[in-house]
Amino acid sequence: MDKKYGGDAGNLSPPLEWSGAPKETKEFALVCHDPDAPMSHGFTHWVVYGIPVSTTKLAEGQKPNIFTAGVNDTGKSGYMGPYPPEGHGIHHYYFWVYALGTELRLKPGLDRAGLLDAISEDILEQARIVGTYER
Repeated sequence: MDKKYGGDAGNLSPPLEWSGAPKETKEFALVCHDPDAPMSHGFTHWVVYGIPVSTTKLAEGQKPNIFTAGVNDTGKSGYMGPYPPEGHGIHHYYFWVYALGTELRLKPGLDRAGLLDAISEDILEQARIVGTYER
């Protein structure tokens, strides 16, 4: 991942694009998670849901104001860029997009576990792209 997407630089969310969702899709959800973070559960950098089915991409620096914002592992909404400990090696950032078969109208502020619990019965398909970052 480019440094401008990191927490020690521009902290911009990267542009993302997807296609091929099942025709039954009603909305999307997105999570960015770093399983390499030195915490028992890794570190979640971004949680966004209620993304309309007509949306197939998120712009660089996408603000969550047109979608429903969850919270990252800092307890805040919005994107938190990669900031692994210096010398900790390469970290992997999994950007998961979930195609959901129901418009769930979930309340704002869910964390990754809360979102995954809320959508588990409605996931039609999921896809991921993995970025790497090192300090």
